[in-house]
Amino acid sequence: MKFLSIVLTLFFLEGSPQWGSDFGKAKSEAVQNKKCIVINFSGSDWCGPCIKLKRDILDSPEFLDYATQNLVLVRADFPRLKKNQLDKKQIALNEALADKYNQEGKFPLTVLVSPEGKILKEWDGYPAGITTESFLQEIQTILNARK
Repeated sequence: MKFLSIVLTLFFLEGSPQWGSDFGKAKSEAVQNKKCIVINFSGSDWCGPCIKLKRDILDSPEFLDYATQNLVLVRADFPRLKKNQLDKKQIALNEALADKYNQEGKFPLTVLVSPEGKILKEWDGYPAGITTESFLQEIQTILNARK
């Protein structure tokens, strides 16, 4: 029974989108599948609003279900604690992404970009009154306007 539970969990995880960490790969996937990209700049071990946004909205089942069909997800994490440090290659990727899309160093910053990399919308911080539903409606309105 435990084996079946593990298999079913893996099966369902396989179909759900994953937060990637390589914008180049995400951009290729977005172009190929005609999807926009959500980039989330986060300080996973020091930024309270980042942790709350991730928990409440970005990792919610509703958001991830929507993203499966409509988005490519990229998280650029900037942890501070030594035990959470990323490898040098990932740090370089995140810094290059921040140079392009987060020059002011805001955390959290969530950016919706076209498959070509053009900024469509930015959400600075944890927007007051945001819900998963309202966030998804805002994204859908932007995607509809692109059609």
